Formats: sequence, structure tokens, C-alpha cells
Amino acid sequence: MAEVARSRVPAVRPCGHAGRVTPPTAPTAPLSPTATAPAQPGPGGAAARAAVSVPGDRRWPGVAVAVAVAAVATPIGLALPVLGAPVAAIVLGVLLSGRLGRRQALRPGLAFSASTVLQLAVVVLGTQMSLGEVASVGLSSLPVMLGTLAICLTTAALLARWLRVESDLAVLVGVGTAVCGASAIAAVSPVVRARGHAVAYALSTIFLFNVVAVLLLPPVGHLLGLSQDQFALLAGTAVNDTSSVVAAGSTYGHEAGTQAVVVKLVRTLSIIPIVLVLGAVVRRRDRRGGAGVGADGVGAAGRVPRVPWFFVGFLVLAGVSSVVSIPDDARTALAHLSVFLITVALAAIGLSTDVAGLRRAGWRPLAMGFVLWLVVTVSSLGLVLLVS
Repeated sequence: MAEVARSRVPAVRPCGHAGRVTPPTAPTAPLSPTATAPAQPGPGGAAARAAVSVPGDRRWPGVAVAVAVAAVATPIGLALPVLGAPVAAIVLGVLLSGRLGRRQALRPGLAFSASTVLQLAVVVLGTQMSLGEVASVGLSSLPVMLGTLAICLTTAALLARWLRVESDLAVLVGVGTAVCGASAIAAVSPVVRARGHAVAYALSTIFLFNVVAVLLLPPVGHLLGLSQDQFALLAGTAVNDTSSVVAAGSTYGHEAGTQAVVVKLVRTLSIIPIVLVLGAVVRRRDRRGGAGVGADGVGAAGRVPRVPWFFVGFLVLAGVSSVVSIPDDARTALAHLSVFLITVALAAIGLSTDVAGLRRAGWRPLAMGFVLWLVVTVSSLGLVLLVS
């Protein structure tokens, strides 16, 4: 995750953080709305570029700490299958964040672990499915995905008026909850000319309920007796960031984790029409005054997001597994590798969490985020049970 500048929200990268478009300085973990935030890891974006740009030896301390936490979380996950290693890792990371997360020497490695390592885990998951299975899962997810998008965005518009949440903050929380969390906020913020503190508030809100979803949804799924397919659809449509989707799915089961990535891919692509529509609305609003650039100097036309590189990698490996027979032992080893990489990434995200930032976010965006999260989760679960 990257630094949030107070006065500028630059042009952005899409959900999943691919492409060359510069993302806003927005982390996955919550930040203070009043101060420039330190660099923190997330599943991609500027954090990924920062992690790659530093010398390799500077990344090793943070990577080693994330791996150590993941190594502790793995047996916990085996002992408590309902919890799972990824969830155990993020909980341990949050508990240790006060002592370790703020150490400057660890930040490059934590950023690398939470971004690049997670992306590699998603790519490796591609070995577990064929392209035919990817297409089948993606198409079957459309009714649930479109339904939850419509319900969430409509509810967000009503809540914003009722709670009197600032317009830019309401848009960021609504789109972040409906589509793909921090990366949706990154894609939309320059289009609506969101202020720095609004970006920070929205990120804090989205991050909080991502963690809640990862902790609660797997036990709820087991309680309701959801199949692997059903839970993958629930996780892919009701959870926001890629890291949280993968963590929730992998905690429930290997098949659920793999299919949830496909559902997430389909959901991610919805940010493209949303950015285009918002850009058209802003241009229409500015037409009379001839304003094409916001107060922060960023144009409002909106840039079309690109498909994340690691989703492309996922599809490439799915294509390879469609035409090449991967031995069962190798496939099993790759499945275990992907889960451990996910656990390392979640440990890094937990270690980078700014718990105090959640308290500074204020009650209105948190109330809006909670209601939206609840609405999306309930509607997604209802639609999953209906279509299944």
C-alpha cells in the first residue's frame, strides 16, 4: 500500500492494480485522514511498484517477518480448519502490528509480500482450473454479481442522503463496497476529484469490513452447509479486495478459493463501465463552467482501467492446464504453495494495519460502510441460494 498525499489524488490503476496508470496514494489498511500516511503494503498498486523499485536486500527483513508469521499461522490453520491459515495470519499480523508494523526497515518487504507475493499466489491458482471451468464459473456468477452491484449502488445513494455523507466520500465507499474495495476507490477517486481525507476515510472503512468478512463468512458458510461452488460465489461477490476474496475462499476450501478468483475477475471488470459513467457525469456537470481539471490538478475525464496482470497470468496458466496434463502430485504441491503464498501476503497486510486509523475515521462513513457491507452480504447470500 502506498502513501496517501493530502492535497493530490493522482490518476489511478484499476481493480487488481494492473497497467501503467498511476494509482492514487491509497492503501488497503486504514490511514489517518489528517496526515500523510506511511507506505503500507496492499495487494498491488503503488505499493507494488515501490516494493519492486527498492533493492532486494532491503526487502528481505520484511519478507522474513511475514514468512515467520505465516509459518506460525499454518499449523493454527490446520488445527482450526474453520479459521484457516490465511485468517490466522491476518489476525496474528494485526496483533503484532503495533510492535512491528511501524518499523521502517520492514516496510519494503511487507509491501512486497502484500502485493507481489499475493499476485503470484493468484497466478499459481490458475494451475487448478481449465479455461472451460473458468468460463463456466464466470458466466454462472453474472446473475449474482449484477444483482449485488445494483442493490449496493442503489443503497449507497440512499444512505448518502440519509446520513449526509459528503458526496465524494459516499461515492468512494459505495463503489469500493460494490466492486473491489481499495482498488475501486483508486480507480474512481480522480474521476470524482476526491479529496485526500475522503480517500483515507473510505479506505479505512472498506478495510475494516474486509477483515470482518474474512473472519465471519467461512464459519457462516459452514453453518449454512454451503458447497464449495456456492461459497466461492458468495466470497467473490460479497467480499471486496482480492486479498480478502482469496483468503476467505481458501479458508473455506481449495476449490472455493480457486473459483472465487474467477468470480472476482468478472466482478473486477465492472469497474470499467462505472468509471466511464462517472466520468461522463462529471464532464456533464463541468460543461457549463468549462472545468476539466479538479482543484488538485487532476483531469476528471477518467481513464479506462486495464485488466490486472496477475488475472491475465491466472488465465494463461488455466489455458496451459487445459492442454497439458499436470501430474496430480504436482497439482497438489502447487495448491499448497498458493495457500502458503496467500498466508504470507495476509500476514504482511495484518502487520501493516493502522488500528488507530479506524478510530479516526468517524462514525458516518463507518455506519454507511457497515450497512452496505451487510446489504451486499445478505443479498449475495440470498441470490447464491436462489440461483443454486
